[in-house]
Amino acid sequence: MSRLHGSKDFWLGALRADGPAFRAAVAQVPLDAPVPSCPDWTVVDLVHHLGAVYAWVREHVVRGVVDPPTVRSEMTGRPGGDEALVWWQQEFDALVNLLDGIDPELPAWNWAPQAKKAAFWPRRIAHETAVHRWDAQTAIAGVEPVEAKLAADGISEVLDSWLPAGRRRSHQPAYGVAHLVATDAEQEWYVRLRGEGMALLDTDTILDSDDHHTRTLATGTASDLLLGLWGRVQFDVLDVSGDATLLDALRVG
Repeated sequence: MSRLHGSKDFWLGALRADGPAFRAAVAQVPLDAPVPSCPDWTVVDLVHHLGAVYAWVREHVVRGVVDPPTVRSEMTGRPGGDEALVWWQQEFDALVNLLDGIDPELPAWNWAPQAKKAAFWPRRIAHETAVHRWDAQTAIAGVEPVEAKLAADGISEVLDSWLPAGRRRSHQPAYGVAHLVATDAEQEWYVRLRGEGMALLDTDTILDSDDHHTRTLATGTASDLLLGLWGRVQFDVLDVSGDATLLDALRVG
């Protein structure tokens, strides 16, 4: 099984591409315009959310400790009107500069079952920005897919960070193995669901004679797979066989 192992330069490169694309999209519509992929959110809500995430990460990642930071408040005290985009740009630029220069080995809290180091955050912020860039583009009816290698790594992030951290959207128990195949990234994932738990299987270490008990197979582009896991698109955009209800147990957010 081939699985992308990203680097800080890879994730920062993606961030530097998706950040300006996000800004370009939100600048094309009124800030009170709805965001179709985020029910009950307007464009300014999306700007406030992403800018607040940047500010929160920038404040806590430099502390050099692994204890949780103060819970952030996303939607209050944020500028409106044209100032909202100026504020967002300032937060984006400041975070990119910080992540570019930070020591990846610096102790830093994160919520996932990953090493508590600053190296966690360039990846997380790259994916946060990519998905919300897509959200912003739904407001202008001009969405572009998440770049294939980044999307493949985003699928891995869902499976190695979000689901093990208990951030599954559905709490209904599910049992079986889901097999995901990203055709444009030449990557695949096996996920064994065990009630409310899960295990990401490394098929390179499983003998060919082993029975994987695959109950569903979902094939498509890496972007569609990622957006499906994040609930942005329906799984019917994929080629699905077997028990499709297992895919619902993989959704996060």
